[in-house]
Amino acid sequence: MASRPVFIPSKDFPFVKEVMVEFKWHAGFAVSQKQKSIVEFHEAIDALGLGKSSLEISSKSSLEIGTALSAFNLKVELGNGQNVAVENIFQAAKIFEQGGPFKDLLKTTPLEAKRDIRLKESGDMVGFRGKEGVWPLEPKTLFYDWIYINALHRQSELASAVLAFDSFTDIEFNPAKSFNCQARSVALYIALFNSGQLQSVLEDSNKYKQLMMQDVGETTQKPVQKNLI
Repeated sequence: MASRPVFIPSKDFPFVKEVMVEFKWHAGFAVSQKQKSIVEFHEAIDALGLGKSSLEISSKSSLEIGTALSAFNLKVELGNGQNVAVENIFQAAKIFEQGGPFKDLLKTTPLEAKRDIRLKESGDMVGFRGKEGVWPLEPKTLFYDWIYINALHRQSELASAVLAFDSFTDIEFNPAKSFNCQARSVALYIALFNSGQLQSVLEDSNKYKQLMMQDVGETTQKPVQKNLI
């Protein structure tokens, strides 16, 4: 057996409901084994009444839309015309006590960006550098969700297609090892869409921050964060 979270859009803050679900795990590294586990996962979600139409968002998804929504595959066109994966943007934005952001990571593969040794050897994280300025570490998924929902919104076909689903998973995501999850970001996108707030927050990052930081208070704190990605 295994346990993983399912992410469900919610009308109330923080707009995503996260529920741990236990299901039968099929051991093995083959994609086919992961997909068997995903089927078990989604059947368990259905049986618990958490969702009738679940979408796996990862490279292991059996649906094309699920693989396209992976942060390794979902891309944004930058001002210079370069198409860059969400994963690269996220890793290239990290600021550490002893270095960063490492903008050259925008030019590598997503896997190379994620594994760059500087991300582990530059001390604790102190923030993210976005085009809007420096982003805080709290809430933990604030910046990742921001760049993901922006990227998704620019892909109109994908943005429309995800509305057909009511719950989202990522078989590779382990909340004990990571904070950010692409499945959670999609659930947030749909929640903001359903509540009529999506367009306004995408047009103004400050509105987005105010909406998502309701239980954080002032942003003048200077936290550090171990490099969990």
